[in-house]
Amino acid sequence: MRVFVAGGTGVIGRSLVPRLVDRGHQVTATTTSEGKLGLLEELGAVGVVMDGLDAAAVGEAVAVARPDAIVNQMTALSTTHAGKPNLRKADRFFAPTNRLRSEGTDHLLAAAEATGVSHVVVQSAAIFNGIREGGWVKTEEDPLEVVEGTKALSHLEDVVVKAGGAVLRYGGFYGAGANDVQVTFVRKRMFPLVGGGTGHFSWVHVDDAASATVLAVEQRAKGVFNIVDDEPAPASEWLPYLAKCAGAKPPRRLPAWLARLLAGEMLVGMMTEGRGFSNAKAKRELGWEPAYRSWRQGFKEELA
Repeated sequence: MRVFVAGGTGVIGRSLVPRLVDRGHQVTATTTSEGKLGLLEELGAVGVVMDGLDAAAVGEAVAVARPDAIVNQMTALSTTHAGKPNLRKADRFFAPTNRLRSEGTDHLLAAAEATGVSHVVVQSAAIFNGIREGGWVKTEEDPLEVVEGTKALSHLEDVVVKAGGAVLRYGGFYGAGANDVQVTFVRKRMFPLVGGGTGHFSWVHVDDAASATVLAVEQRAKGVFNIVDDEPAPASEWLPYLAKCAGAKPPRRLPAWLARLLAGEMLVGMMTEGRGFSNAKAKRELGWEPAYRSWRQGFKEELA
C-alpha cells in the first residue's frame, strides 16, 4: 500500500516508518523541520515538510502522496515544541498537542475524504486516563477520564470511529529515547511517589506500539484498541523499579496535599487515582502480541 504517516519523525514514527517499508509499503512521512527530511529518507520514506494545523498544506501533501491509508502520529510533546514539562501548567504544555489531536485530525480526515482515502489510523492514549471509578483496569468500552493532557481525545476518537478508522490508545511510551526526560527526572529524584502510589499506569515499548500500528494499517482495522503491555500496575510498583533500573536512589515520597501545592492536581490524580488498561481486544482482534510483555522486562533491558 501507499501509506501517509503524519508525524514521521516523532517517537512512534521513527519506529513505524521502517517497519512499514520493510513490509513493502510505499511511505510518505511528514515532519515540521527541513532538517529532518534526511532522517525520513534514511528510514526509507519520501519526506515532506508539513504543518498539521495548516488545512491547505495538509490537503496538498495528502493529494500529492495519493495514499491508500493515513496514519496520524502528530504530537508536540518534545521540549522543542512544548518546552520543559510542567504539570503545574499542564494546559500550556499540552495545548499544541491538543490542537493537533483535534484540528490536525480534522484536517487529515478532510484531506482523506477529498482524495478518496478510505482508511485512517490515529494515535490516542491509554496510560493512566481511564475513568476514575470502579476497577483499576479498563477496556475499550470504558470512557476516558478527561484530564488536561488528553482532553482532545474524545473528539479525536469520535470523528475517527465515525469515519470508519482505527483509534490506537497507546500506553506510556518507553524505549528508543521515548522517555529520556522522565528517566532524567527519576535520576534527579524529581519524580516523587505521591500518597500511596495507588494510581495505575499502562506502558508499551515504542517498538510494540509500532508493530500494532502496522497490523491496524494492513488489516484496515476499525474501532478502538488499547495498545498496552500485559501488566497495568500501580505507581508504587513501577516507579521504584524504574529508579532501580536507572541506577537512581528510590523516589522521594510526598503526601498528596504537598504534591498538589508543588506540582498541581494532574500529578496527584494520576499517581493516586489513575486507571490502567487491558490489551485483550488488540490481542484477540488484531492478533497482536507485545514483544515486551511487561514494563519489568522492558525497563531492565532498556536501561541496562
